[in-house]
Amino acid sequence: MAGHMLDTLISAQQLAQRLGEADLAIVDCRFELGQPHWGAQAYAAARIPGAVYAHLDRDLSAAPSSASGRHPLPEPQRFARCLERWGIGARTQVIAYDQGPGAYAARLWWLLRWLGHPRVAVLDGGLAAWEACGLPLERGAPGTPAPQRFLGTPDLRLLAETTEIERLVATGHLQRGEAVLIDARGADRFAGENETIDPVAGHIPGALSLPFSGNLEQGRFRPPHILRQRFLAALAARAPESAICMCGSGVTACHNLLALHISGLTGARLYAGSWSEWIRDPRRPVARGA
Repeated sequence: MAGHMLDTLISAQQLAQRLGEADLAIVDCRFELGQPHWGAQAYAAARIPGAVYAHLDRDLSAAPSSASGRHPLPEPQRFARCLERWGIGARTQVIAYDQGPGAYAARLWWLLRWLGHPRVAVLDGGLAAWEACGLPLERGAPGTPAPQRFLGTPDLRLLAETTEIERLVATGHLQRGEAVLIDARGADRFAGENETIDPVAGHIPGALSLPFSGNLEQGRFRPPHILRQRFLAALAARAPESAICMCGSGVTACHNLLALHISGLTGARLYAGSWSEWIRDPRRPVARGA
């Protein structure tokens, strides 16, 4: 396993075999939207040996503004300095994990690819899978990795901006199926029911509901051929490059992007602002219902 580049998933057993390797960085991304301090506290209590901690709000996002969504992309140079402190350089194999489903780990997976670093994989099943295998946890004060030099340039081809989504809606391209906007939120939030996070309920007209939870079975990613069938049905003969992934704030959308990559359907983009940015302007249209 030493030196083998991974760019989608790694199992708990595979990661256990690689612990202690040079050029390996493990990043704990545990987080809860309703309890923003929980992940850091859980990390301080126990973690995969050698892991550093990435906080969704402080590290994997910029501060929101009056025009942005809840989790804007981090400023690239500031994020690069963060990666350097975590011991991540050009040759580093990064492994991201969270409490299990991979929603927060997938955000780090996407951010690294955005900055041109494909050597990143998500621990399939997260810490729950690690513990289920009876693998060791590190307790006490975490160590400090040796700093590295990280040079990354954002790839703007991986992003869709609100102005483009506005144009797709206004011209009817989404409604006619000429592009596909895939919303990773739960079906109830997409329909405008049971909205507990954002001040406006519903979805962008013409968007397609494909909750990220459907990528999982018993807490782990479904097999690639099953994921491929799921997304091919959503694409309906369109190229994967025509897909734009969104969610509430650009986090769980990355889970769908990872699932697409696992299934071999590459080229989809992220609408980082997502629903929480769309609704900042009351003039933008909102749809409700399935």
